[in-house]
Amino acid sequence: MINVHEAKTNLSKLLERVEAGEEIVIARAGTPVARLVPHSPARTRRQLGSLEGKIWMADDWDSDETNEEIARLFYGEDDEG
Repeated sequence: MINVHEAKTNLSKLLERVEAGEEIVIARAGTPVARLVPHSPARTRRQLGSLEGKIWMADDWDSDETNEEIARLFYGEDDEG
């Protein structure tokens, strides 16, 4: 933990330490008030439709028979009911 005066005086050096992965807490009168952490780029959001044509689904993927089979497997029912 460093004080505000030290942070102002050594900002460039502190930024180098942060770039190297270190996290630095800045305090005022011994009380933490801020944290310097490495910047992590925002995750990019997927565009709707970006997988179009890349995923194949059977024609009967939503048929009554398929849904019954999934329910049977999910709920653990055997073929005999």
